[in-house]
Amino acid sequence: MEEKARQLVARLAATPDSAVRDLPFVHRALTVPLLSAASAALRLTLLLSRLRPRRDLPVPVVSVGNLTWGGNGKTPMVDFLARSFHRLGMSPLILTRGYAGGDEPKMLRRRLSDTSAKIGVGANRAAVASSMLRKYGYIHHSKTFCAEKKPSSTSKLESGIIGVAILDDGMQHWSLLRDVEIVMVNGLAPWGNTHFIPRGPMREPLSALGRADIVVIHNADLASELQLKAIRSTIEDNAATCSMFYSRLAPSHIFEAKQPLRKLPLNVLNDKIVLCVSAIGCPNAFIHTVREMGPLKIDRMDFSDHHFFNAHDLKIIQETVRNLMDQHGKDVIILITEKDYDRDPEALTTLDAKVWVLSSSLQIIPHKEHGEDEFMRKVKEILAITGRSKSHAVDWTPS
Repeated sequence: MEEKARQLVARLAATPDSAVRDLPFVHRALTVPLLSAASAALRLTLLLSRLRPRRDLPVPVVSVGNLTWGGNGKTPMVDFLARSFHRLGMSPLILTRGYAGGDEPKMLRRRLSDTSAKIGVGANRAAVASSMLRKYGYIHHSKTFCAEKKPSSTSKLESGIIGVAILDDGMQHWSLLRDVEIVMVNGLAPWGNTHFIPRGPMREPLSALGRADIVVIHNADLASELQLKAIRSTIEDNAATCSMFYSRLAPSHIFEAKQPLRKLPLNVLNDKIVLCVSAIGCPNAFIHTVREMGPLKIDRMDFSDHHFFNAHDLKIIQETVRNLMDQHGKDVIILITEKDYDRDPEALTTLDAKVWVLSSSLQIIPHKEHGEDEFMRKVKEILAITGRSKSHAVDWTPS
């Protein structure tokens, strides 16, 4: 029942005002007005939250956020930044709220286990940051970035001393000041019906783009040039001075849910019957990626973002697998995303079918000489400027 309610809200949140008259009467007369009232209340809450005092960390803070819910590539960007800073010799601290079962922190921990990244989880990210900085130590903000040389030494990286903080889902998190504001935009559904949550997908109005230093249009490889042009125009109207980049999720390999260390090449899906099961923000992007790998047939089952698969879900999935086997006379592969795997690694392994996981990473798509190198150069440039201009009155000396 709860899952059906979430899916209904998601459908109504994608419904523009011009199509409300086509909805069933109960939704027109009751559900939509209730959602609209809730949206107004949320907007007021967000406005009040901006009045709270803000803390300043002694290390650079890079915020990764969005204006809309789900499917913007926020977590892949956090992963990308953490790896990039690690390669630069800076140990990153990721600050994440860890809501809805904590699938995103779990995925980040697994994916970044071979780096110096630390992950702090909690709603009060200022308190989490304070605790982690005292535990591991840090390199002071004013000494962290220099445009001409590496930010920190290898010995400091190996010892785990924190050099930068990445604020996951940070755009509407007002308790911490940030040095760089990166805003992710879903190229397939950038603004929805432009209403606030829950009547629509918006967390803030489009004018909030004016706070962005960098805007990244995600899933840009799946959007048409006409769509991208319209998105760029909206961004330019609201954030004239920001830098714009394109990104995509690039699949790297597949692994078995029961044997996560066993990597399989992407071409194992060739001529296979595949059932894509996902509970993510943008399932269409997942389906498109899988289709490019050449399976014989793709079926899909979409659940609401962050959904935990229960016994009823597993029964329906198993029935769907049997039906596909009967239709095609071949075994069926259940394919899920990493977020779905990390939410509950054991959930789907009880099924009588192979369960494989698609592993992907964010890539900056070269566009008008704006590629990966230029992206990190822009991040470092902003951090170098803020590092020279800021002073820190608070004593964060590790105990």
